[in-house]
Amino acid sequence: MRHLKSGRKLGRTHSHRKATLSALSVALIQHKKIRTTTAKAKEARMVVEKLITRAKNAVLKETDGKAKDVHARREVFAFLRDREAVTTLFNEIAAKVATRPGGYTRVIKLGQRHGDGAEVSMLELVDYNTGQEKAAAKPKAKAAAAGRKRGPKKGKPETSKKTKETATEETAEKASSSEPEAKESDSK
Repeated sequence: MRHLKSGRKLGRTHSHRKATLSALSVALIQHKKIRTTTAKAKEARMVVEKLITRAKNAVLKETDGKAKDVHARREVFAFLRDREAVTTLFNEIAAKVATRPGGYTRVIKLGQRHGDGAEVSMLELVDYNTGQEKAAAKPKAKAAAAGRKRGPKKGKPETSKKTKETATEETAEKASSSEPEAKESDSK
């Protein structure tokens, strides 16, 4: 029995699992959302939430006029091993989640992967709603496209009766307008 043994093994040794979670954490911090298996997303979520809380608490202490909390940065760097990710975490993400009491990430299930049938999910930071911004922009674009009139597509002939009638009228007008010009040039 596995009493009081939390966490998933993910089919890896301890060092490999630690490296995997570190890489997933760095990717999430840099890109604000990642697509991975559900098991990895749930494990990475626990790790990232702790890192964000540590960064948030360090930034809150710094705002009181004290010096930078170098110890917190070093502890986060010891796990992430990426200087840019640590900088982004402390400068950008921690400032944005300062008022949030927790729950900085969400896991959205996407279904099964075609190759091996693994359950795939998206892990994203809640305060960076990148997916929702794109979804909100699409209805506006559709509304704008519906408001304007579309002309005939290139490469396909027009087949409606009205267009044939207007086309014959236009050619008749051009022919009648060009005949007087020709007669005037002959008379001169």
